[in-house]
Amino acid sequence: MIELREFTMDDAPALQRIYSGVSLRYIERRELTSGEAVALVANTLTDARSEPRDRWAFGITADGDLLGMVRLRCRTERHATLSYLLREDSWGCGYATQAVACMLRHAFTATKVTSVGARHHPDNPASGRVLLKNGFRYRGIRDGCPSYDIHRPGVAISLLAGLGYVGAWVREDVVARMPGRRQRLHYEIKVG
Repeated sequence: MIELREFTMDDAPALQRIYSGVSLRYIERRELTSGEAVALVANTLTDARSEPRDRWAFGITADGDLLGMVRLRCRTERHATLSYLLREDSWGCGYATQAVACMLRHAFTATKVTSVGARHHPDNPASGRVLLKNGFRYRGIRDGCPSYDIHRPGVAISLLAGLGYVGAWVREDVVARMPGRRQRLHYEIKVG
């Protein structure tokens, strides 16, 4: 299980490692220098103190190890975009799926956001699967990238596990038709 937490200045070296090597294959940027990593953490901490807050960036940790970053950026008062990046040695473990689920929970319960959009590099279908597992709907190609969105549910929702719906926001009436066990998951965000 992962945990999302606010960054500290001590995270700069780990963030530099995240923004390096194969992890950058599908995003259009170069590796961070140590100075750029310090600046990124400092900017993230400044955003965390801004009022009203319109940007959230949390570190993704497993067993205390900083593996990645997930961000939510408000584009309007009600719409935000989501992005995430993991170290390549943590790919394929379900951490991105869990981090996105946790960030959606935060977006839809702790902010005024009612819709979240995301997109991924066309050569990275794994990111598309992460979004679909979390209830995003595919919306087509935008600026050369597959685009997705999700809206705050208007009916009771649950964060459920099972049958490939791990970390997905699912309407209760849909869940009632799903065979198999229903198990509630617990994700935490440590803020402050």
